[in-house]
Amino acid sequence: MTRRPTAWHTATVVDVRPETPTAKRLDLDVPTWPGNDAGAHLDLRLTAPDGYQASRSYSIASSGDGTRVVLAVDEVPDGEVSPFLVHDLRVGDEIEVHGPLGAFFVWTTPTDDDPRPVQLIAGGSGVVPLYAMARAHAVAGDASEFRLLYSVRTPDDVFFRDEIAALAESGAVDLDLVFTRSSPPEASVPPGRLTAERLRDAVVPAAHDPRVYVCGPTPFVEAVSRWLLDAGHRPGDIRTERFGGS
Repeated sequence: MTRRPTAWHTATVVDVRPETPTAKRLDLDVPTWPGNDAGAHLDLRLTAPDGYQASRSYSIASSGDGTRVVLAVDEVPDGEVSPFLVHDLRVGDEIEVHGPLGAFFVWTTPTDDDPRPVQLIAGGSGVVPLYAMARAHAVAGDASEFRLLYSVRTPDDVFFRDEIAALAESGAVDLDLVFTRSSPPEASVPPGRLTAERLRDAVVPAAHDPRVYVCGPTPFVEAVSRWLLDAGHRPGDIRTERFGGS
């Protein structure tokens, strides 16, 4: 894997649109961006008129060699950065981004001698970098088995809902949605939190030697990691990324 250079860049907002009732999708044009691998993240810095600065890390929903960078930011009501990005950022605004960052929690097209399956496990907005991986896998025409287990509160809270559904319909990704608060009328399983038993039934078995990526709030990631280890997955095969308030 070629390491991409990391630097501060000036990004121009070219599109802002609702992603969920509490989140916005941001499309940024970054002329000096070197591209990024699927699963990478960046630091975003805001500077107030009085010079005060605040910086937060966000996963990148896009990947590849282009200069467009897509983020999906969920508002943390008491946060210092996300409320501004969700409510006040406008097309034409300029912001500073530092990246691409992250070499451990990334997916790149495997070599022919590494056909191991991939299991993605997301909680809430933790699906953002995993969506980038699933899309990169589909674009590359990679033959590896890919599964996504996505735990989310309600159907309205699903990030990249249409895009993920299209990936599943095309056969590029095997999708299992777990709704914790309310589920769609056609759902065969009532809403409820992800459990160790349901996770074990949904993921690629440990005997198949999958690479596993887990992303979400810290309690979710810690619980899922423990369940995976209990199910026989090797610690070195589990890669995690967690987040808190922003």
